[in-house]
Amino acid sequence: MPQLRLPDDLVRRGGGGRIVLVVLDGLGGLPHPGHGRTELESAHTPTLDALAGESSLGLLVPVAPGVTPGSGPAHLALFGYDPLEWIVGRGALSALGVGLDLEPGDLALRLNLATLDTEGRVVDRRAGRPSDEVAREAVEALAEGLRPPAGIECRVAHEKEHRAVMVLRGRPFDDRIRDTDPQRTGVPPLDPEPLVPGAAESARLVGELLGQARAILAGGDAVSGVLARGYASHRAFPSMAERFGLNAAAWARYPMYRGVARLVGMSVPAVPATDAEAAELLARDFEGFDFHFIHCKAPDARGEDGDFDAKVAAIEEADRWIERVAGLEPDVLVVTGDHATPALMAMHSWHPVPVLLHSKRARPTAERFGEGSCRGGDLGVFPAVNLVSLALAHAGRLEKFGA
Repeated sequence: MPQLRLPDDLVRRGGGGRIVLVVLDGLGGLPHPGHGRTELESAHTPTLDALAGESSLGLLVPVAPGVTPGSGPAHLALFGYDPLEWIVGRGALSALGVGLDLEPGDLALRLNLATLDTEGRVVDRRAGRPSDEVAREAVEALAEGLRPPAGIECRVAHEKEHRAVMVLRGRPFDDRIRDTDPQRTGVPPLDPEPLVPGAAESARLVGELLGQARAILAGGDAVSGVLARGYASHRAFPSMAERFGLNAAAWARYPMYRGVARLVGMSVPAVPATDAEAAELLARDFEGFDFHFIHCKAPDARGEDGDFDAKVAAIEEADRWIERVAGLEPDVLVVTGDHATPALMAMHSWHPVPVLLHSKRARPTAERFGEGSCRGGDLGVFPAVNLVSLALAHAGRLEKFGA
């Protein structure tokens, strides 16, 4: 499977159509043993089916055959960045997602607010999933109380519920540090040990600050400690404007997806409260950008719950607001997922993901949008990183290659 390598002079700089990318997180599924249909094939989706009848269909391989992707690399692939080359840790995505600016060499790490007993053992790795208000109070206490060594800047910010993020600046950091989350209860947090000798100083500093954090939060009812994971040393990415000539915007409720969008230079004009509101915000600013990315988390969340019917319902709800997006008549409308999250597995999987590409240049092959119809579609099975070049071509944004 060839990966995306577009020569600079192939991308048309200026002119061409508008592209909308709708990502239904975790869209792909597996056939239900009772009736043989996937969640997408079981859903009542009049909008997506009408689009399918006028679209090219296919299946995306997020990273490589057999590789189960995380959300970060899967989205990078959808944006045209080979995830095996452009590697980024979850901490950087979380930091960017909550609006923290990063510079090359910064170290970003995700924090789980946790409950520890008086002996320092983990009672709840997520502190009972506190409300955002309770969690923000704990993070504000950390922001006020942490005292990094001279020359080191430490910033902490709340992300959502039990999740927070810490960013360190002041020297080149090494992110090859062991997570402190033991992934189980009844034991103390792990030490942030260096995984390579070169990370020893970074690990020592992280350990010092995590110790301070535990002292600051000690005595809290639910939030009485933190667990660190997802370390990421930041490096700058070339923007989608630089690579593809696209002025891009992201409409996403969850911080991590805004983070990966900001990483590749997308604007984040507003943060929607619901997916339907995201569609409305996109519509209001439709003319302001030539590439729009809109993200919907619910199918993935219900898939990870192992709830087949709830995932079906989430897809049906998305179908209703996608009608609003389709009504804007973008030159290219792509609907797909970043990866599969089959409810029968209750986790991400490696299975190829259905994709629909609607444009006046499409070659339709089916009247329904589902894994079966996409398997026989015009686009075939192809790497997700090549989706951008297809969208650019359908939007009239690529020059002819060669004489």
